Amino acid sequence: MDFTLRKYLLIFLLTPLLGACSMGQMVARTSVSIMDGAVEAMNRETDLVLAEAAIPANIKLIEGLIAEDPGNPVLLANAAQGLYGYAFGFTELQDRKRAEALYQRCTDYGFRALHSFGVEIDLHKASTDTIDKAVSRLGRNAVPALFWTASCWAKQIDLNRTEPARLAELGSTERLMQRVLELEPDYFAGSAYGYYGVYYGSRAPMLGGNFDLAEKNFSAARAVTQGKLLIFDVLQAEYLERQRLNQSRFHSLLEGVVNTPAGTYPDMALINQIARARARYLLGLEKEWF
Repeated sequence: MDFTLRKYLLIFLLTPLLGACSMGQMVARTSVSIMDGAVEAMNRETDLVLAEAAIPANIKLIEGLIAEDPGNPVLLANAAQGLYGYAFGFTELQDRKRAEALYQRCTDYGFRALHSFGVEIDLHKASTDTIDKAVSRLGRNAVPALFWTASCWAKQIDLNRTEPARLAELGSTERLMQRVLELEPDYFAGSAYGYYGVYYGSRAPMLGGNFDLAEKNFSAARAVTQGKLLIFDVLQAEYLERQRLNQSRFHSLLEGVVNTPAGTYPDMALINQIARARARYLLGLEKEWF
């Protein structure tokens, strides 16, 4: 076979592949492993000022890749994770309205990620039984999409907890998180258990809360990292201890976070720094709340 014939045969064989996957999509898909490294590096960051400045640029980079590959569930889940982290860590305590908008954007990316995995129902309108059926078909590769969608959606509801219509959606977020527990209960250092600690601890028993279950889930969350991820102590103080009016436990949990030396959990250093900052903020509200 001469060179010219081989050349045209190669073009003929590659044309369908090039048509199915644009150069932009190829770049986006090959960037996923780089994104994983960037997330790991950000999680190890100890300087909150540097992290606050860097995260928006990372989010915009991911959004640019999504523009090239709109149905990529990994990139969509990464965008949701980045927006959640930025809203929770740097926005919520200073500007609730902006945080709410970020959580909405985060939730939208999560819905798109789940849609890419075949969840084609309207999650806002679907019954919990319908959601259960839709997510029961998902495997472990969908865990990040399930987790970050449930987390973003629940935080959006949390900022609007005086609206009964929004509170009614909380059960839908729980069905997504239940699937996470079934597939990978220790995902993101046990954060699914942390979600349930807040889920049961943030409401009075007459409204669906269960303080015993909340405490058990916070304990299960701590057990995953032997208590090294401090955010669970902060969340227990903010949601459970405040709800059951246990001021001494509220104070001791937050003081323990503030006084834990930096560097005790290098892999999640940024979250621990955010936990310390939030603990100091909540201690400033102690006299107002109790």
